[in-house]
Amino acid sequence: MHPNYLLAAACAVAISLTNAAALAGANDYAFEPVAAELKKGDDVTVAVRLLHKPSGKPVPDAVIVRTRVDMAPDGMAGMESPVSAVPASDPGVYAFKTDLSMPGRWLLTLAVKVQGEPETVVGKVIFKAVK
Repeated sequence: MHPNYLLAAACAVAISLTNAAALAGANDYAFEPVAAELKKGDDVTVAVRLLHKPSGKPVPDAVIVRTRVDMAPDGMAGMESPVSAVPASDPGVYAFKTDLSMPGRWLLTLAVKVQGEPETVVGKVIFKAVK
Protein backbone atom coordinates (compact mmCIF):
# COMPACT_ATOMS: atom_id res chain seq x y z
CA MET A 1 0.00 0.00 0.00
CA HIS A 2 1.31 3.44 -0.88
CA PRO A 3 2.38 5.60 2.12
CA ASN A 4 0.18 8.50 0.98
CA TYR A 5 -2.90 6.29 1.28
CA LEU A 6 -1.95 5.35 4.85
CA LEU A 7 -1.42 9.00 5.74
CA ALA A 8 -4.78 9.96 4.22
CA ALA A 9 -6.53 7.15 6.11
CA ALA A 10 -4.90 8.17 9.40
CA CYS A 11 -5.96 11.79 8.87
CA ALA A 12 -9.54 10.74 8.11
CA VAL A 13 -9.71 8.67 11.31
CA ALA A 14 -8.25 11.52 13.39
CA ILE A 15 -10.75 14.03 11.96
CA SER A 16 -13.72 11.72 12.57
CA LEU A 17 -12.66 11.10 16.18
CA THR A 18 -12.21 14.83 16.79
CA ASN A 19 -15.67 15.61 15.43
CA ALA A 20 -17.27 12.85 17.52
CA ALA A 21 -15.67 14.18 20.70
CA ALA A 22 -16.82 17.74 19.97
CA LEU A 23 -20.39 16.62 19.33
CA ALA A 24 -20.60 14.65 22.58
CA GLY A 25 -19.07 17.34 24.83
CA ALA A 26 -22.10 19.14 26.27
CA ASN A 27 -23.91 15.83 26.78
CA ASP A 28 -21.10 14.62 29.05
CA TYR A 29 -22.33 16.85 31.90
CA ALA A 30 -25.31 16.76 34.24
CA PHE A 31 -26.68 18.95 37.01
CA GLU A 32 -28.09 17.40 40.18
CA PRO A 33 -29.73 19.07 43.16
CA VAL A 34 -27.72 19.21 46.39
CA ALA A 35 -31.08 19.07 48.22
CA ALA A 36 -34.23 18.17 46.27
CA GLU A 37 -36.60 19.64 48.91
CA LEU A 38 -36.36 23.18 50.22
CA LYS A 39 -38.50 25.23 52.58
CA LYS A 40 -40.59 27.78 50.65
CA GLY A 41 -39.88 31.44 51.24
CA ASP A 42 -37.84 34.44 50.16
CA ASP A 43 -34.06 34.32 49.67
CA VAL A 44 -33.93 30.54 49.57
CA THR A 45 -30.54 29.12 48.58
CA VAL A 46 -30.83 26.58 45.79
CA ALA A 47 -27.66 24.58 45.10
CA VAL A 48 -26.76 22.23 42.28
CA ARG A 49 -23.75 20.08 41.55
CA LEU A 50 -22.31 19.93 38.03
CA LEU A 51 -20.93 16.47 37.25
CA HIS A 52 -18.81 15.14 34.41
CA LYS A 53 -20.82 11.98 33.65
CA PRO A 54 -18.00 9.77 32.28
CA SER A 55 -15.79 10.33 35.36
CA GLY A 56 -18.52 11.00 37.95
CA LYS A 57 -16.45 13.93 39.27
CA PRO A 58 -17.74 17.42 40.12
CA VAL A 59 -16.78 20.20 37.69
CA PRO A 60 -15.39 23.32 39.40
CA ASP A 61 -14.95 26.77 37.85
CA ALA A 62 -17.75 26.64 35.27
CA VAL A 63 -18.90 30.08 34.19
CA ILE A 64 -22.62 30.70 34.68
CA VAL A 65 -24.03 32.16 31.47
CA ARG A 66 -27.77 32.11 32.18
CA THR A 67 -30.15 31.10 35.00
CA ARG A 68 -33.88 31.05 35.38
CA VAL A 69 -36.19 29.81 38.14
CA ASP A 70 -39.90 29.27 37.60
CA MET A 71 -42.68 26.91 38.56
CA ALA A 72 -42.22 23.52 36.96
CA PRO A 73 -44.37 22.83 33.89
CA ASP A 74 -47.04 21.11 35.97
CA GLY A 75 -47.23 24.16 38.31
CA MET A 76 -48.40 27.69 37.61
CA ALA A 77 -47.37 28.63 34.08
CA GLY A 78 -45.35 31.82 33.73
CA MET A 79 -44.53 32.15 37.43
CA GLU A 80 -40.87 33.19 37.27
CA SER A 81 -38.78 34.10 40.29
CA PRO A 82 -35.69 36.33 40.45
CA VAL A 83 -32.40 34.45 40.79
CA SER A 84 -28.84 35.53 41.62
CA ALA A 85 -25.62 33.57 42.06
CA VAL A 86 -24.06 33.30 45.54
CA PRO A 87 -20.79 31.66 46.63
CA ALA A 88 -20.90 27.92 47.21
CA SER A 89 -18.80 26.03 49.74
CA ASP A 90 -17.72 23.03 47.66
CA PRO A 91 -15.95 22.81 44.28
CA GLY A 92 -18.42 21.84 41.56
CA VAL A 93 -21.40 23.19 43.52
CA TYR A 94 -23.21 26.28 42.24
CA ALA A 95 -25.61 28.15 44.52
CA PHE A 96 -28.33 30.72 43.85
CA LYS A 97 -30.68 32.88 45.91
CA THR A 98 -34.27 32.91 44.76
CA ASP A 99 -37.81 33.25 46.05
CA LEU A 100 -39.87 30.07 46.23
CA SER A 101 -43.12 31.84 47.00
CA MET A 102 -45.37 28.82 47.19
CA PRO A 103 -45.15 25.07 47.75
CA GLY A 104 -44.73 22.92 44.68
CA ARG A 105 -42.23 21.98 42.04
CA TRP A 106 -39.80 24.66 40.83
CA LEU A 107 -37.50 24.42 37.81
CA LEU A 108 -33.97 25.85 37.74
CA THR A 109 -32.63 26.18 34.18
CA LEU A 110 -28.90 26.79 33.79
CA ALA A 111 -26.46 27.42 30.97
CA VAL A 112 -22.74 27.25 31.78
CA LYS A 113 -19.41 27.30 30.00
CA VAL A 114 -17.02 24.55 31.03
CA GLN A 115 -13.34 25.12 30.41
CA GLY A 116 -12.19 23.16 27.36
CA GLU A 117 -15.70 22.53 26.02
CA PRO A 118 -16.72 24.40 22.87
CA GLU A 119 -20.46 24.04 23.54
CA THR A 120 -22.52 25.63 26.29
CA VAL A 121 -23.76 23.07 28.81
CA VAL A 122 -27.48 23.47 29.49
CA GLY A 123 -29.33 21.72 32.29
CA LYS A 124 -32.62 21.69 34.15
CA VAL A 125 -33.10 20.71 37.77
CA ILE A 126 -36.43 20.37 39.58
CA PHE A 127 -36.74 21.28 43.27
CA LYS A 128 -39.71 20.85 45.54
CA ALA A 129 -40.66 23.73 47.83
CA VAL A 130 -42.43 22.60 50.99
CA LYS A 131 -44.22 24.50 53.77
